[in-house]
Amino acid sequence: QVQLVESGGGLVQAGGSLRLSCAASGRSFSRFAMGWFRQAPGKEREFLASVSWVPGNTFYADSAKGRFTISRDDAKNTLYLQMNSLEPEDTAVYTCAAGRIFSRNSAQYDFWGQGTQVIVSS
Repeated sequence: QVQLVESGGGLVQAGGSLRLSCAASGRSFSRFAMGWFRQAPGKEREFLASVSWVPGNTFYADSAKGRFTISRDDAKNTLYLQMNSLEPEDTAVYTCAAGRIFSRNSAQYDFWGQGTQVIVSS
């Protein structure tokens, strides 16, 4: 069992940056693949990025490439998402997830956080 708690969301102006964190409790964090997803009002959940248990093995959605960076610190049981050059279209609830399969498919993830709100003003 893994419990996930996101933090770092908030209000930022267009062009700004935010770093989201996802603190994990429970055992074997380092054995899980981790992912970031987001959901904007009226839209479906969208995959952003994932990182496997193999150091440096990452995958990004086209919407995140070049602007977002996913990373993990297994010593701190924490997942990060550095977001740069934010746009109003990035406004959404951002959620982290843990799973045993390195995937962009949300159905492959077993544990989810509650999410953190990001609002980007124009």
